[in-house]
Amino acid sequence: MVKTVLKYFLETPYPSFKIKNLSQYFTLIYIIKGFLAALLLSSFIYIAYFGFKANTLIKLLNSITALTSFYLFLSSKREVNFWFGAFVGLFWFYWIALSFRYYDQIPLIPFMWIFLGLGYGIFFWFISLFTPLMRALLFGMFSYFHPMNFNWFIPELSLIDSFFKVDKTSFLIILISIALFIELRSKYRYILLLAPLLTLQLKSPTPLPMPKQSIYLSSLKTPQDLKWEESYKDKSININLKIIKKAIKEGYDIVVLSESAFALFLNMDSSLMQTLKDLSKKITIVTGGLYYDGKDNYNSTYYFIDGEVKIANKVVLVPFGEEIPLPKFISKFINKIIYNGAEDYISAKNPVDIDIKGEIFRNAICYEATTDQIFANNPKYMIAISNNAWFTPSIEPTLQNLLLRYFSRKYHTVIFHSANMGKTEVIR
Repeated sequence: MVKTVLKYFLETPYPSFKIKNLSQYFTLIYIIKGFLAALLLSSFIYIAYFGFKANTLIKLLNSITALTSFYLFLSSKREVNFWFGAFVGLFWFYWIALSFRYYDQIPLIPFMWIFLGLGYGIFFWFISLFTPLMRALLFGMFSYFHPMNFNWFIPELSLIDSFFKVDKTSFLIILISIALFIELRSKYRYILLLAPLLTLQLKSPTPLPMPKQSIYLSSLKTPQDLKWEESYKDKSININLKIIKKAIKEGYDIVVLSESAFALFLNMDSSLMQTLKDLSKKITIVTGGLYYDGKDNYNSTYYFIDGEVKIANKVVLVPFGEEIPLPKFISKFINKIIYNGAEDYISAKNPVDIDIKGEIFRNAICYEATTDQIFANNPKYMIAISNNAWFTPSIEPTLQNLLLRYFSRKYHTVIFHSANMGKTEVIR
């Protein structure tokens, strides 16, 4: 077996980048195969979206669909895998284009879909230039590759509600064992199919311990087209204040409101700031709001604690949502044409930890709660706030929730997530 593996590495040819006949990529059978493979790799998202709980049957289904999709990717022709990637880009991320609705740029939506399909199609195609084992290694490392600083394609996430562990090592064991089974011709290769058994997780992970404070997580339902209307401002503020007073009445220690729950530059409204400071003498208030320092704009979380306020600015900005990850002259042009001249937000340099009466909480705002950067030093607790109204109705809140569960498990962090038009819950 060892000699066979060594021979494989020594004799593996270099990949060919030539496309001899472009028309073959439009063969119907290749498109259908790519579509079905992408459907298998994406099904776990839609199963969660439609509210199916991760019982034994669902875990079995997710296990089968994930393993089958891995096998198909590692064994299929590059023409098939181009379409595999193209449909994955759409099935996972079609919702990105929905935000154009709020910038009066609806005609751009189909162009974004084409961009997503081509982008992920090319990535899958490129990996398919290599042998099955090299494909396995490259695909296993895909979550470290962040095109345009966007990291939400984590293929091992498909194992989150399965019978397999979802960590990188387990994922690589599964991929490599399948790849070697495909590549090797030894009569012993069937033994390799036992390797994924090493990554089984038949019991649910033990829940992480909770902090001593009781935390009320608000769940707002404010549509994006209404959220920033000036005529809705007073009503929005009153709704938030009612939530805070309800949490006080019910005896909670901390109340968490969602991202930009106060849809204004909160630090510029001295009267509202004083009201929140006064209420914070009865309960710690955590809320999203914009922050203006006299020069730059920030997406921030405000922590009102015992009559004082601490502000934590967002560290990891949303690509093409809060910043354009391109050279400045290009980003200015895009902001002018698409985003009505809006300026990029400014990011903080490092993650912020807040001491709330003896417990330390890492601050996170929406997208950054699903990035490795915000989990530096493995925080025990995290308060994450989101506004999912940009992308609803869609699978985006479901995908975000799955990613939060993934990162919570990866870093052993309890996440208290409050979302507008999303999934509010404690993830542990």
